[in-house]
Amino acid sequence: MVSVTDKKTGTTSKQSLDVEQWLAAAASTYPVPELDVIRQACDWAQRAHDGQQRYSGEPFFQHSLAVANILLGLRLDHETIAAALLHDVIEDTPVTYQEIEASFGPRIAKLVDGVTKMEVIQNFPGISEGGRNKKEQAHTEALRKMLLAMVEDIRVVLIKLADRTHNMRTLASLPPEKQLRIAEETLHVYAPLANRLGIWQIKWELEDLSLRVLHPDAYKQIAGMVNERRVDRERYIARFIKILAEALQAAGIQAEISGRPKHIYSIWLKMQIKNTDYHNIYDIRAVRILVQHVRDCYAALGIVHGLWQYIPGEFDDYIATPKENNYQSIHSAVIGPEGKTVEVQIRTYDMHHHSELGVAAHWRYKEGSGQDAGLDRKVALLRQLLEWKEDISQTGGAGDEELQSDLFQDRVYVFSPRGDIVDLPVGSTPLDFAYHIHTELGNRCRGAKVNGSMEPLTYTLQTGQQVEILTIKNGVPSRDWLNPHLGYLKTSRARHKVQHWFKQQNMESNINAGRAIFERDMQRLSYTGVNYEEVARRLNYPKVDDMLAAIGRGDVKTSRVLHILQDLQPLPENKPELPIQPGQDAPQRRGGGDIHILGVGNLMTSLGRCCSPVPGDEIVGFITRGRGVTIHRRDCSNVLRYQNDNPQRLIEVEWGGTTQTYPVDIHITAFDRHGLLRDITSVLANEKINVIAVQTLSDKSEHIADMTLTLEIADIDELSKMLQKLSQLPNILEVKRERR
Repeated sequence: MVSVTDKKTGTTSKQSLDVEQWLAAAASTYPVPELDVIRQACDWAQRAHDGQQRYSGEPFFQHSLAVANILLGLRLDHETIAAALLHDVIEDTPVTYQEIEASFGPRIAKLVDGVTKMEVIQNFPGISEGGRNKKEQAHTEALRKMLLAMVEDIRVVLIKLADRTHNMRTLASLPPEKQLRIAEETLHVYAPLANRLGIWQIKWELEDLSLRVLHPDAYKQIAGMVNERRVDRERYIARFIKILAEALQAAGIQAEISGRPKHIYSIWLKMQIKNTDYHNIYDIRAVRILVQHVRDCYAALGIVHGLWQYIPGEFDDYIATPKENNYQSIHSAVIGPEGKTVEVQIRTYDMHHHSELGVAAHWRYKEGSGQDAGLDRKVALLRQLLEWKEDISQTGGAGDEELQSDLFQDRVYVFSPRGDIVDLPVGSTPLDFAYHIHTELGNRCRGAKVNGSMEPLTYTLQTGQQVEILTIKNGVPSRDWLNPHLGYLKTSRARHKVQHWFKQQNMESNINAGRAIFERDMQRLSYTGVNYEEVARRLNYPKVDDMLAAIGRGDVKTSRVLHILQDLQPLPENKPELPIQPGQDAPQRRGGGDIHILGVGNLMTSLGRCCSPVPGDEIVGFITRGRGVTIHRRDCSNVLRYQNDNPQRLIEVEWGGTTQTYPVDIHITAFDRHGLLRDITSVLANEKINVIAVQTLSDKSEHIADMTLTLEIADIDELSKMLQKLSQLPNILEVKRERR
């Protein structure tokens, strides 16, 4: 027994589907081997549901047969039809998954099991009626995504939609409060799912049936104002299309025309949005024209307006002026035959494809949700799968791999104990879930229950599961949670929160370390009376301690602080300041001639005749007796001999350039020892720092050496780096910049 609802009166009549007649009708669609599977599923479902009745008193099997009949109308493959017949046996009868798998194979068994799993929606709070706030809308949107994501095969969603459609047709037999809950759920979850998948006929019926329960007076009023049966409206649209098609063909315009009468819910919704009455709704009947080129759009528009009078104020050219979401189409309303209004939409095939499957997808335009490029791509693929279903059924299941909905496997959707849906990346753990809910919940987390069972914090969550976090009163994170090899955390958001906690806990030690680094560098560079507050402000830290902690953690490099200090405390006007970046006018250039000797002042140089180096060659210098330094190419054979015989006489040199340098005095205090000056000049040579002058003074009684060196420095970073390296030499007590 199935129910048939009269759209005009809202009354429901019941009629039964005869199994043999139904199977005979299916025989025209499926080959014998596939029909045998469907027949076997019929027998199974009849035996399994034998004696069971629905609220209406009809045999339960009639519901299973009605669901299969809806999907038969969509021309789905035989496995889907068989699964539809069996979709309630695991939940409502003693039949097990293993028994279905043994008789029908794993693919049909998985479809049945998937529908059973989708029943999780019945266990959580419904959606409130009308005027939903943003939180409720977000919950509903997450629920839709979860339903699509939790299935391994998209055909499960189609079976569930057909199941919900028949349940809505027979809703009158349920208690009123249950009718309201199911209608709300259908309108806000299932109808949008059908919309996204492009199953328009199911979408329209679900919306109309929901409206009949939620707003019965409005439904009956609109049904009465339409004042004609749906079949009559469809005939009118067909006649309108025939007239239009002949006119377009006569004008040489190739076009595809489709149309449908607007369903009752859509009329009601537009009346609510526009705050108007029925007589001001002009798209109760709608026709869409698809053409190849933009010029054809305007040519077709001219023909439409030539055939029928257009209604002023109801014309929109979204081709010349697209919507913000790039939606393009021409909309117009005309007074058609018999004085009835018809909306006409005209667009190219490309525009239609973009509207249906692109970033301006029709479902988002209708629902008003935000953009989700990843979901757009997946919904587009799902719609394509639906378009392929007829080919798949003809190939006996070939291409079934395309139907596997791994499209949604980059996200998991799980429930909190209150029924809120949490959207997480695939691979997320209960600990990720806890930190998603609240930082403090994550910090105090010590265990988790998944679907009521204790699971480790490294457990990988699956879509549709319910997660409960177990905490202690004064819990703190574990450093093990940050170890990627242990698998506690998947999301960067949760990892960042744990890292932040440890940073905050080490605040005091970081402040002390940062203060030591800051003061040491200030002393080396001879900065005194530094305004810590001003430095912190320029580094965008509200407090000095925050800046010092950042320095101690290594979040702020010393060079950034030095640049600010140089700006706050410039040298006297008669002494040029070091630049932050080289390139400004300089009082001196590094190197005094064509060849620059690294580590010492200018010496007499000559080019080796053996290899005749030219600027650009890699070169090295050889100290000769009485002739200064001879310059050789590094690959010169003589240089190879010098490296074996006299390596101490080879020195680093470079071609003279235009590197701008500034003279800087540094003071070194150290314990006097043998080789001290050699070690210092080696560091300077390695850093390619030129020494202009050296003054040394030794205190033999205290064994202390004081040195003042004048160096050619390019910028403050080079100076800071050089001071750091000199301070690390053995027996060095202090290295700092002299300010005169």
